[in-house]
Order: sequence, then structure tokens, then C-alpha cells
Amino acid sequence: MPVVLALVVAFLASASAQQRTARVALADGFDYPVGKPDAAGYYKARGLRLRAPVHFGEDWNGRGGGDTDLGDPVYSIGDGVVTWAYDVRQGWGNVVIIRHAYRDPSSGQVRFIDALYGHLREMKVSVGRMVKRGEQIGTIGNNRGMYAAHLHFEIRHNLSIGMNRDNVPRDMINWADPTEFIKRYRRLNRDWGKASMPLGTYQEYQGFKGL
Repeated sequence: MPVVLALVVAFLASASAQQRTARVALADGFDYPVGKPDAAGYYKARGLRLRAPVHFGEDWNGRGGGDTDLGDPVYSIGDGVVTWAYDVRQGWGNVVIIRHAYRDPSSGQVRFIDALYGHLREMKVSVGRMVKRGEQIGTIGNNRGMYAAHLHFEIRHNLSIGMNRDNVPRDMINWADPTEFIKRYRRLNRDWGKASMPLGTYQEYQGFKGL
């Protein structure tokens, strides 16, 4: 029995590991999350700042100001998999995180990033959904009137962050400047191979769910 039990445990562990990866297509480049593909009609009101006062990403606003962009579409910056789509309340509201795989031309290696879309009025995707570059994943919100409407947008190299941003050092190893990243990898060669994308790298949310 101990041998049989050990085999069962090993099988379950293997199955669990398989469930926490996904075979995905590599992104052929990245666009802006608003005013696709070039952020037409929007401006970056705040950028990345990793020293006090800290701001972990960018705030994108419509040029009309105020709530004129409330309900405007938000798009996935590239092909990827939705790993988070929940109303986390507090200062966040609705948040979608999409994980992307791409081949870095400088090294030839496959790399992964997480792109976070915050303060959404509406989410149009759910966890596990595969999305395409330029696909609408939500709309710009204001977190129930807490702010003037805008999109809070982050890109992370560290796949373990999720919603726990204080758990990792504030450096460019863990974070990316979103605009600089998009400019650098705007157009990539179409790679017909697939990558094994790690999933389940941060704790599943137990609160209010999205779709």
C-alpha cells in the first residue's frame, strides 16, 4: 500500500503541475491599452515612479479630462491569458491581469510579463480566458467615483506580485516602465512556436468575482 499510495501522490502532483501551466502562442508585439493601437485621444497623466511618492505604473486619461473617458474601451496590449479578473474593492475596483509570453530579440529567450489594468468600470473577460492583441477586455472606470475616470496600467517582470505589490523590491528587475516596454517590443517577428506559461503564481482571490 505505501508504494501504491506514493504512486498516487506522485500522479496527483504531476497532474496539479500540468494544470498550472498553459501552452500559449508568443506575442507578435504590444500596443497601448487605450486608443488602440497608438493611444490616440489619450495622454499619460502619471508615469512609473519606484521611489517616494511611489507609483507602480501609468495613469492614462482621455484628453477631454474629468470623466469624459468613463466607459471607454480598454484593450489587451498583446496575446495572452487572463490570470486575474476580480472586483477587489478598496482603492482598486475591478482589476484584470493578463500574462503575456514573448521572445526577446536580444537574447532569443522566451520571457513573460503580467499587465495589470486597474479601476475598470466593466470587465469583459474572466480568469483562464485567452485573449488576442487589441481585444477589448474592459472599460475605463473611476472606482465608484473615488477618482476621475482613468486607466491605471502596470507591467511586471515578476510573476508572483498579483495584488501584493509591497512583497517585492521596487526595482526594474521586478517592474517595467509600461511605455518604454511597449515601444521596445512594439513589433516582434511572428513566432509559430508555443511556450509553457506558468500559472497559479499568486494566491487565488477569495472575494468578489468577475464574470
